[in-house]
Amino acid sequence: MNFIEELKKKACKAGKTIVLCEGEDKRVVEAAAEIVKEGIAKIILLGKREECEKLVPGADLSNVNIIDPETCADADKYAEILFECRKGKINKKTNEPEYADVAAAKAAILKDYTMFGALILKAGDADGFVSGACHSTANTLRPGLQVIKTAPGVDTVSSCFIMVAPEGGNKYIPEGIAVFGDCAINIEPNVEQVADIAIASADTAKRIAGVSPRVAMLSFSTKGSGNDIKMYNTVGKMQEATLIAQKKAPELALDGEFQFDAAVAPEVGELKAPGSTVAGHANVFVFPNINAGNIGYKLCQRMGGWMAIGPICQGFAKPLNDLSRGCSVEDIVATVAVTALQS
Repeated sequence: MNFIEELKKKACKAGKTIVLCEGEDKRVVEAAAEIVKEGIAKIILLGKREECEKLVPGADLSNVNIIDPETCADADKYAEILFECRKGKINKKTNEPEYADVAAAKAAILKDYTMFGALILKAGDADGFVSGACHSTANTLRPGLQVIKTAPGVDTVSSCFIMVAPEGGNKYIPEGIAVFGDCAINIEPNVEQVADIAIASADTAKRIAGVSPRVAMLSFSTKGSGNDIKMYNTVGKMQEATLIAQKKAPELALDGEFQFDAAVAPEVGELKAPGSTVAGHANVFVFPNINAGNIGYKLCQRMGGWMAIGPICQGFAKPLNDLSRGCSVEDIVATVAVTALQS
């Protein structure tokens, strides 16, 4: 059984309900039908049933719970939750309260299905939330930050991708699974945030991907071979983040800073970082910033044939995940399965 099928099988057993916010997107509607058909999760799809049915005429949506926010009986309840969550918050553009009253909050959520979906999750009427097929990461995550908020004790919301090797596998990743973080949320994380990203990504690798994490802190330098202190000091950042992460999670197999080849290729790891238990054997890769991470995962995906599942969000109080706007139906199905397993 391949990784995706195993993921789906585990999700089926979990029996969770996931909100899909974008009923206006053909891929999302098709994925909703497929997810319910396979029993991966129960689906709440936001949109108008007749419009969803027109998008994918052959899809069986009979068991998909399609909710039109404009006619939803719980809209007032969700508006009340939003108003309470944002009470006292000021709109920076108008210098007025974000929502003058519950009626204003309701008017806002009837125009913003992403926020509506987040409120369904906040209310406990669903176990997870997936959006982003036709919305930016910022638009998808803003409701999470505003109403779902971070889990207790968590300082950094971050993301990672579970990367699945193409058919035939990869000689450097024997499990066929790698985790890349952070490729979607934190643009230029500081040392503490990089350390948090490393620990969270290792947890995702273990809990969701089912692999024993070996974490490499990446750079253009290996163990001090490079130096950019006069310009950006990314090498120093990754060195310091490595020390912080090792102190926070001493049980974790984590080392750096490494160039990618030193992290993944045994012969290079032995040469450049002799004695490291991670060098040459890493399966979790932590990038110094979003530029490196986003470029890296897309290179693997488009040129290497790896499947990228995510962005998988880490640190929220409840499971909330973003999709790439270039996602396929298969990507959406896989992301829903992951979300179900995060619950």
